Order: sequence, then structure tokens, then C-alpha cells
Amino acid sequence: MRLKDQLRVHSVAALLGPRQCGKTTLANQLAEDYPAAVHHFDLENPSDLLALTEPMRVLERLSGLVIIDEVQRLPALFPILRVLVDRKQAHYLILGSASRDLIQQSSETLAGRIGYIELTPFQLREGCNGSELLVRGGFPRSYLADSEHDSYLWREAYIQTFLERDIPNLGFQVPPLMLRRFWMMLAHVHGQLLNMNTLATSLGVSGHSIRHYLDILAGTFMVRIMPPWYSNIHKRQVKTPKLYFRDNGLLLTLLGLRSEEAMLRHPNLGAIWEGFALEQVIQTLELRPEESFFWRTSHGAELDLLTFQNGKAIGYEFKFADAPKTTKSMHQALIDLDLAHLYIIYPGKREIPMTDHITAIGLEDWVISINKN
Repeated sequence: MRLKDQLRVHSVAALLGPRQCGKTTLANQLAEDYPAAVHHFDLENPSDLLALTEPMRVLERLSGLVIIDEVQRLPALFPILRVLVDRKQAHYLILGSASRDLIQQSSETLAGRIGYIELTPFQLREGCNGSELLVRGGFPRSYLADSEHDSYLWREAYIQTFLERDIPNLGFQVPPLMLRRFWMMLAHVHGQLLNMNTLATSLGVSGHSIRHYLDILAGTFMVRIMPPWYSNIHKRQVKTPKLYFRDNGLLLTLLGLRSEEAMLRHPNLGAIWEGFALEQVIQTLELRPEESFFWRTSHGAELDLLTFQNGKAIGYEFKFADAPKTTKSMHQALIDLDLAHLYIIYPGKREIPMTDHITAIGLEDWVISINKN
């Protein structure tokens, strides 16, 4: 387990991920097998939050493993943890619903003492059903709901709670209605280049506000900002990032799509599939944000995902098609980016060698092949 590895190397392990993705469940599983005493504080529990109003006095007496859930609610803990960590009396597992960039105190005060793990909602690599994951998303209570209707109701409530409670608890003073309008606007530009000016004009706010809202949604694991790759070729290349929703279920909810049939009739079905498959590939390969890019030139050549594995450039194109075909753009990407291989990921079941360096393969089969290796 990666948590055990981090706690063996570091005095503090941070398990970060969106709310309701299973962080507490995983922490409890670790606690069951931990060879020493375990102390658990949930900062959403008023009594636990009250107990840590004087954290030094409470924590300095504890040994073994100390688990602190929803740590972003009490950022003043981080300087105290630094003092306690250096005493080497206990290990600390902190759980948070915001990224390391939003919980900046941890990186500033615990440098060299903390290891980070991001926990995502359910993914294909965990053996989930692809069709259900595509429609319901990977949050456990949504994916495991008794019906599509119940799943949709859970996601609606999740979005409401996220806007009205979770964002204010992170210290952001953004009107929930404004952020919801922005979030819904982003659902309609999913998989597209980010045009800050257009978003600002449509929402009636400044470009600075748009960047602030994006930072919030990216920092809480709701959206992914995909950076472009610049290569040293004599072509004008797009330098604007793209935006994707990280959980397909939340995307469909914001688009008002309640079923697979409704999704299949949506005009942006290709982008919906692209974002879903992209996230599955990134998570299966365990890519960090700085290891995944897209590429596009002003002349129209593009590549949905560019990665570097074992020193080799590997490309991925995502196509919602029964029989995907190679394109001029793919061949241009092979040459310009010196790709070792390009995979066309599609929803089918067959692996089809298209050329010596291009292979079409079903998403689920690709995930299985990576897991075997």
C-alpha cells in the first residue's frame, strides 16, 4: 500500500482527494492493521475540532499514528506538526479535500517531512464497469447506487453541498450561485481550449475572478487544466490550456444528462468520451500534472495526450467511434513530436494495428494491458 510506503519514508503522509472519494475508509483500513496506538480526529466533528483548539497540548502527548481528517479546516496545525514531527514521537496521516497547492502551509512548513498521495474516485484500473463509470462517475455512492436515478440525485446533492459548504470551509468567499453558473459554463467547454476573456464576458466578471474560480475548482479536484506542449519545431503552436472535468458523473449532472441514452444523443458526446478516457489513461499511468500535455499547431495538427515514458514520447488520441481511422493530424504528430508510438483509444473491444507506429485499442483492454505490466 502506498500509504504504508509514505509513512515508512516520511513522518507525515497526506492523503488528498475530493470529498466522498474514500479517503476516510482507506485511513480506517490502515488503522486496523497499524502495529501501535491510533488516534483519530475528524475536523468536521465539532468535538474533535474543539479538542484541537490547543493542538500542541493535545497532540504532544500522543504516540503511534495520529489521523487528522479534513485538515484544511485547521491550517494552523501545520507549523505545530513540524515541531512534533521533529520529536519523532508519532507518525501523522492527514486527510484533505484540497490539493497541495491550496494547502500551501504543508509544503512550506513540512518540506522534506511529508509525502503526498492523491486518492481519486473509482477508476477502470480498479476493475469497475466502464459503461457505469462513464455515466455515473467514480464517486463510490454514485457508482454503487441502486439505480441511475438514485445516482443522479446523489450527484445533485454533492454539487449543492460542495458549493454551499465545502468552498466556504476552505476560506473562499465566492457566492455559491456565481460559482455554480461558472461551473455549468465550464461543462459546455469541456475538452476545449480555455478562453478566459469569453468566460469573463459571459459571467460578467473580471479575468482575475475567472482565474480565481478555476484555481478553486482545479484545487478541489473538480477540473483538470491540461497544459500545452511546446516543442522546438518550426510551426506555430497553441499555448492555451484545455479544460476537462475529472469526474464524468459530475459533468453529466451539470449538463442535465440523467441517463446513458441522453448522453449518447448529446452533441458533445465526442468531448465527453475524450475527457473520460483521458482521465482513465492519466490515472492508470499514474501521471503527475507536469507529466501530461496536449499538443496543437495553428495549422490544425493536434494530439489529445502526450506523455514521456522511459524517455520515449508516447501519444494518445481518443475517438468515440466503432472503427477509428488514422488521420493526417496523427501522422503529422508522429513526425513532429518523434513519437515512439501513438495509441487511438476507442470504446471498442478489438486491438487493431493501423501502422507500425499507430495502434487502435479499446480503453478497457488498454487499461488491462497496462495493469498486467
